[in-house]
Amino acid sequence: MEFGITFKGDIAPERTIALCRQAEKVGFNYAWFFDSHVMAQECFCMIAACARETKRLRLGPCVTNPQVRDWTLAASIFATLSRFSNHRIDAGIGRGESSVRALGRKPASVKTMVEFAESLRAMVRGDGITYRRREVRLTWSNTSLPIWIAAYGPKALGAAGIYSDGLIVQLADPWLVRWLVELAKNAGASAGRDMTKFRVMVAAPAWVGDIEIARTRARWFPAMVGRHVADLVERYGKDKPTIPKHLVDYVEERKARNYVKHAESLVESSPSPSNEIVDSFGMLGPPESHVDKLRELQQIGVTQFNVYLMCGEEERQIAEYGDHIIPKFRSRGAA
Repeated sequence: MEFGITFKGDIAPERTIALCRQAEKVGFNYAWFFDSHVMAQECFCMIAACARETKRLRLGPCVTNPQVRDWTLAASIFATLSRFSNHRIDAGIGRGESSVRALGRKPASVKTMVEFAESLRAMVRGDGITYRRREVRLTWSNTSLPIWIAAYGPKALGAAGIYSDGLIVQLADPWLVRWLVELAKNAGASAGRDMTKFRVMVAAPAWVGDIEIARTRARWFPAMVGRHVADLVERYGKDKPTIPKHLVDYVEERKARNYVKHAESLVESSPSPSNEIVDSFGMLGPPESHVDKLRELQQIGVTQFNVYLMCGEEERQIAEYGDHIIPKFRSRGAA
């Protein structure tokens, strides 16, 4: 299994660079960055700075979208960063949430997201595309761009399975992860793709330490992803008799609450999510709890765990993973 870290964009640049150096040293494979330029620092500037100060880490946005930049500009950014970093750049792509809604605009359709992904891949490779009725080609670029698609709903999951190199699942509940991965892989297989090399990233907050403190630190996360989960379970999970009780209860609890919009806040109104939901969505507790849950996710097909580095004590959390968790997945040749 590979390991990554993700920055929201609110940590000072110098410390962000230091954290990337530390993560690379202790065995992390990726550093990812939220792309929400109004709410946080511009991610591609930080990617360039961190690429200059690392040698092995792969870097990229988790995630960018088709709505906030001209597509030719986005392709040029990725191609330039690839050259600059000795080809250590990936692209995480989604429909657009916080960065788009902060501008009063709607997320892209799944169709537009796929067109964006295909256009990026082609332009970075040096192929010509038709963009706004004009032929465009980056004649100076000839590299590959691995593309990951973030998805919750069936259409987006299908698109990830058919068109991407990997799926991003923004939660760590094993039952939900299994369900979402199966939808994506089945779509890809039905389209004739060989899914044996398809990659799956689980992205969630992690806190190594006392479980009560961990829950306090990570309680914001269900507020950020809860709307997607509740909609998904309510619309598509009712006919599944195996759906866990904690997810059924969570959907019912949310119906009685008054939630703020994702683009305005990451914190929901009281009452807060139950401990069971906080535990299932995140990666919390002593090191052995992390290892056990990661093993379960690995059996489902997860190939990367991406730590949302947003709960405080970031240096210690990276060190804990480097000392007690990552080695457990290297010793058996599971890297």
